[in-house]
Amino acid sequence: MEYLVTQSEMKQYDNNTIEKLKVPSIVLMERAALVTVWQLRKEMGNSDYRVLVVAGCGNNGGDGFAIGRLLMLEGCIVDYVLLGNRDKCSKETALQLEILEKYGHRPYDRIPQGEYDIVIDAVFGVGLSRNVEGIYADAISKINEMDAYVCAVDIPSGIHADTGKVLGCAVQADLTVTYGFYKLGEFLYPGAGYCGKIICGKMGIDEHGFFGEEPKWNTYTALDDVNLPARRPDANKGTFGKVLVIAGCDTMCGAVLMSARSVFYMGAGMVKIVTSNKNRDIIQQSLPEAMLTVYDIGLWVGAEPDPGFANSFKEALEWADCILIGPGIGMGKAAEWMLEYCIQNTELPIVIDADGLNLLAKKLNAEELNSNESFIKPDGNVSREIVLTPHIGEFARLYGCDIPEAVNNITIYPKRLADKLGATIVCKDARTVVATYDSEAQYLNSSGNSGMATAGSGDVLAGIIMGLMVQGMKAAEAGVTGVYLHGCAGDMAADVNGGRSMMATDIMEQMKEILKLLESKL
Repeated sequence: MEYLVTQSEMKQYDNNTIEKLKVPSIVLMERAALVTVWQLRKEMGNSDYRVLVVAGCGNNGGDGFAIGRLLMLEGCIVDYVLLGNRDKCSKETALQLEILEKYGHRPYDRIPQGEYDIVIDAVFGVGLSRNVEGIYADAISKINEMDAYVCAVDIPSGIHADTGKVLGCAVQADLTVTYGFYKLGEFLYPGAGYCGKIICGKMGIDEHGFFGEEPKWNTYTALDDVNLPARRPDANKGTFGKVLVIAGCDTMCGAVLMSARSVFYMGAGMVKIVTSNKNRDIIQQSLPEAMLTVYDIGLWVGAEPDPGFANSFKEALEWADCILIGPGIGMGKAAEWMLEYCIQNTELPIVIDADGLNLLAKKLNAEELNSNESFIKPDGNVSREIVLTPHIGEFARLYGCDIPEAVNNITIYPKRLADKLGATIVCKDARTVVATYDSEAQYLNSSGNSGMATAGSGDVLAGIIMGLMVQGMKAAEAGVTGVYLHGCAGDMAADVNGGRSMMATDIMEQMKEILKLLESKL
């Protein structure tokens, strides 16, 4: 697991390292330059390239000048540009300029004509908070027009380090070498699309600089970091848990199969499906491992089921260890009754997805209007394990805002909703956020690709999370682990099938390969 830091956090850790740990700022700058040059050589090789350093007056510019000097000492031909008034340079950047001059180099005040193999973008660092204008915008435009390999220093100039937003314009980098810790805005879109390959350079700012204030955000970047639930060699099918999957209306059988099969793939011992009677034959043929309890919507009287199904449903809940409800159940009276019964009459761990979330949104909105009672926490009890897995549109309905507002606040609103409901929220977008009510730590997922924006992908994810929970994972850990593994399977599916043509079932099939890789490391 890797930390993702905000502007303010990075500034604090930088200051702590300098002031409390007594590491001089110029030493950190030289080490940043060293790791950047090392990474550039790794990516580009050891030729004597023609290099252009475009720097601002802040410490990011000083990093860039130091990088250029080291490349020059290794045989590269390096030109330097200082944008802005030299009198406004930081102390460290002014020193780097002095050093350059001792070596016989003076910076240009604008980008010169000429061809370059490598451009070092050191115009702005992580502290940028206003739109880029004037000479800086012109310089960024020229960098983007060059036929050169662009290396961004710490973050591409013009990207907001907290939000990933483009502040007017931004450098399109091929490589970003960030320092100390990854920045939150480097993993959020659109900023993530400007970074190219991102490498975190270890240059002296690390966990020693926290002094009790850890970053609030983290992400998985490698399968090796993931831990699966242990599996006892003397186990039986009951050991690995019994999941009740409540899914599929008359016209949505596929959601049942994908969610239930994913539960099995993750290692659950037993699955019982509650679904429309019209889905019976195809489920028995396609997933014979699952047990079935079915209902006939034609036998319902008003909002109540027939007594026979009601008893069967209650028996199924007594049998189960966990509940997954929502994929393809529709918005009708059967779905509404089953969701309300599960929430208000059991304390089983529950994952709510898809139509279950839309029904829940209706209940929560009515709650806001009619009373202070909580539908999802009828007794104020937050000890129950609840996971909600909305895509951004479903999240907006749950939160009570429009979709653009939800997108713009994806690092804020999921935590608020988690606190309100006493739940773990898995808010799915181009970057999925996992937030929970009982921890300040939040997770931003970095695996996955645009090919996963396909029908059924969410059903697979819900099944993955449920399969982890029934084997003993807590809700937040299951959400984080499930999202990352789901994205890894999506990446593998894109490699095998191509991102444009992949389907949710391709993701599901690749989960088996991902799990085999993980088990081989145990």
